[in-house]
Amino acid sequence: MTNQDTITQMCRLCASLYDRGYAVGGAGNVSVRTESGGFIVTPTGSSLGRLDPDKLAEFDENGTLISDYRPSKEFAFHKGLYEVRPDIGAVVHLHSTYLTALSCLENLDRDNALRAFTPYYVMRVGYLPVVPYYRPGAPEIARDLESLARKHPVNAFLLASHGVVVLGKTIEEAVGNAEELEETAKLFFLLDGKPLHYLNEAEVAELRQ
Repeated sequence: MTNQDTITQMCRLCASLYDRGYAVGGAGNVSVRTESGGFIVTPTGSSLGRLDPDKLAEFDENGTLISDYRPSKEFAFHKGLYEVRPDIGAVVHLHSTYLTALSCLENLDRDNALRAFTPYYVMRVGYLPVVPYYRPGAPEIARDLESLARKHPVNAFLLASHGVVVLGKTIEEAVGNAEELEETAKLFFLLDGKPLHYLNEAEVAELRQ
């Protein structure tokens, strides 16, 4: 896939996320690793729904900015995740409604904010570790995400009172993982107060095989 193909796909999927309410305003940022080892990143202050394919931030394989557009200030934690997880090809950071609501709850289990109650959550995401609250763009977010990514082979992390960071081997996979995770959070709130069947350890282990 050429860089232009990657840019076209990235803009199309970001617009789809925006159009379906997974992102609003200028919230959220996305990056994709190129075949040469560089990165294409949504620019600072941009809206996922109104990306211009000719105005994205681009880095070469040496980490040098080769475009006229600066990346989102949160690209620092994207870069850290790519370094720790060489298997991933895309990072999607969203302030989607239900996952952001989940991130604002007190007394979350920091090891796993969302216990498994559907198989799809297990197969696409695994479980959901939590990064403590820091201001957007704070270097501690990258530090903590890198530390968690080294310990946990999962595809998503919840940022307390902020949103979610979702990974994938490709941009399509990362977006699909984000969609499944947001739907799981939505179901969690819809089922609040009702008896909920959580998958047991054996059922979860079977799905991870």
